[in-house]
Amino acid sequence: MNKEQKIKVTNRIQRANKTRAKLSNSDLPRLSVHRSLKHISAQIINGQKTICSVNDTQIKESKGKKPMEIAVLVGSQLAKKALDNKVDKVVFDRAYYKFHGRVKALADAAREAGLKF
Repeated sequence: MNKEQKIKVTNRIQRANKTRAKLSNSDLPRLSVHRSLKHISAQIINGQKTICSVNDTQIKESKGKKPMEIAVLVGSQLAKKALDNKVDKVVFDRAYYKFHGRVKALADAAREAGLKF
C-alpha cells in the first residue's frame, strides 16, 4: 500500500469515527449501513448486540432490480424486522458514506415503513 492509499484509508476511518462519536451519546440502538459496489446491507445494533440485519442477497425480489430499488427493499425489510423486535426508534449510522443515493433511499424506506430517526 502506497502513501496515498494509506492517507485515503485513514481519512475514511476518521470520518466513520467522527460520525459514530456524534451517535455515542444516545441510548437508542443504531441503524448501521454498509454498501459496496454490488451489495447493500443494514443492521440494527444495541451496544454490542445485533438486534436484526438485512442483506440484499437475502431478499428474493431483488433479482434483476436496479440498485436504488434494492436499497428501498432492504430498508423496508429492516424496518419490518425491527418493529417485530419492538424497536421503533433508532439513530442512523451512515459510517463514512455520504447521505445520498442508495444510503438515502434505504433510510427513507425505513422511515416510511415505521422506523423513527
